[in-house]
Amino acid sequence: MPLELVCATGNRGKLREYQSAAGGDVSIEGFGPLDCPETGSTFEENAASKALCYARAYTAASGRAEPLVFADDSGIEVDALGGEPGVFSARYAGENANDEANNSLMLDRLGDTPRERRTARFVCVIALARGVEIVKTFRGSAEGLIRFEPAGAGGFGYDPLFDYPPLGRGFAELSAEEKWEHSHRGMAFRAMLAWLRESA
Repeated sequence: MPLELVCATGNRGKLREYQSAAGGDVSIEGFGPLDCPETGSTFEENAASKALCYARAYTAASGRAEPLVFADDSGIEVDALGGEPGVFSARYAGENANDEANNSLMLDRLGDTPRERRTARFVCVIALARGVEIVKTFRGSAEGLIRFEPAGAGGFGYDPLFDYPPLGRGFAELSAEEKWEHSHRGMAFRAMLAWLRESA
């Protein structure tokens, strides 16, 4: 019998990404979207808050007492900007900002900062809830550099600005399979599955 998980997202693309990477021994059901506040100061706090919010709603809707629900929070940290935008990545240029506005603001704030000082990392934290308790959190990160201008036609968010030295390309220039293998989200998800399988 497969391990049954609930993914706290209304994003069908993200859900398909998780489902395709899960393997035959894991079943992932999507649930959402819900309006859950993300007011934490860390990725861990936001992911945990979201996981618990979804777990409570899913339990009420399904009648299942202790579903395994996971939620993620992710963003980018730029060292030359003191770790910004961090947990504010999605709304860096304002509450209703789009990717282009966020990328433009980051480039403006970095200005002519030299390449060697444009170090940054994508971070993803997945929080796993069982019922109304957080069981564990899992963190993945991908280290890279912020480019001087966007490049690549793939990805989303800050991907066009993120140069990934291990592959000599940017995240927006990777195939979906390559990105999942090297991304912060892929790392955190694989860590969660490994822990669940070991704990089964």
